[in-house]
Amino acid sequence: MDFVGIFAGAFAQVWFVIPLLAVALIFQSRWFKGVFGEFLVNRQLSQLPDSNYTLVKDVTLPTEDGTTQVDHILVSRFGVFVIETKNMKGWIFGSVNQRQWIQKIYRYSSRFQNPLHQNYKHVKTLESLLGIGVEKLHSVIVFTGDSTFKTDMPDNVTHASGCLRYIKKFDQVVFSDTERYEIITLLQEVKLKRGIVTDIKHRQHVKDLRSSKKQIKLCARCGSEMVMRETKRGDNKGKQFWGCSSYPKCRSVEGIN
Repeated sequence: MDFVGIFAGAFAQVWFVIPLLAVALIFQSRWFKGVFGEFLVNRQLSQLPDSNYTLVKDVTLPTEDGTTQVDHILVSRFGVFVIETKNMKGWIFGSVNQRQWIQKIYRYSSRFQNPLHQNYKHVKTLESLLGIGVEKLHSVIVFTGDSTFKTDMPDNVTHASGCLRYIKKFDQVVFSDTERYEIITLLQEVKLKRGIVTDIKHRQHVKDLRSSKKQIKLCARCGSEMVMRETKRGDNKGKQFWGCSSYPKCRSVEGIN
């Protein structure tokens, strides 16, 4: 039996499926979702007049302990906007003080780092590198994709459609044109050169940070950090349990195994 011929014939009939599968996997990857989300925000920001706004994209900056990567830095006469993009779908739960937020898609829930906390590091890094007062640096979180906020969010957490509205609220001039161009020039000087080596080093730094972080127990109901507490009265007096740090707003408790 000619197995080689049979295999060649079968492959000739299905070979076109392989590139289709590869494309499908790319579209579903976290990398592509991130790139596409940034593209959507870039398209929104491109509507702003060049006379007042200059966009610097995908910037890797040096920090004391490694690197940090900023999706978009918008330098304007009205301040410097530090923009973090999240391409996500489903319901989004979170608050300013929670360490992690929750994404819920039907019955599936996952947690991700509070993007406000993530962007705070970006803001502080730029404050140090550019010598700009923090009052002139504005943190903005932009969600793209089919997501819905299920908790009240601060004004600087928005969807792509509301990004421009938030930025345009700042209409007081804080930088002259000369100062704005100096900031752009300095930013180009301090950012790390784009390339494979820079990207690999940044990814390794992020991986090291995640592996070194202490594991935190989070509330299954609201996502806040759980803290160890002790029963003060009753038959269980002295017994320890996990209680939500958002008490009395959230009264979730868990026993200790």
